[in-house]
Amino acid sequence: MLYEILMVCYLLVAIAVIGLVMIQQGKGAGMGASFGAGASATLFGSSGSGNFLTRSTAVLATVFFVLSLLIGRLSAHSEVQSNDFDNLETPAVQVEQAPAKEPSSSDVPN
Repeated sequence: MLYEILMVCYLLVAIAVIGLVMIQQGKGAGMGASFGAGASATLFGSSGSGNFLTRSTAVLATVFFVLSLLIGRLSAHSEVQSNDFDNLETPAVQVEQAPAKEPSSSDVPN
């Protein structure tokens, strides 16, 4: 049950990290705002959105990393079902076959 909850959280955090990275502007995008391109009229101000998005991405990346370690730890200690081919100590099953019937002279067509 815990494993499934962690996997759902892991998926949601991964989608959130992807979304935050996609909406961030590149390093060169600030040049347009300094020359009056209109990008400075944002919700957080000219530099506030960069700090907010950068910190949010860092927090979500840390949560993603911690969840990765937890899921890896839970997966490493799980019991794996094995089959007879993996266990060399299991004796092989002997199957007896009937000897092949040799053709007689009456079975061969003339």
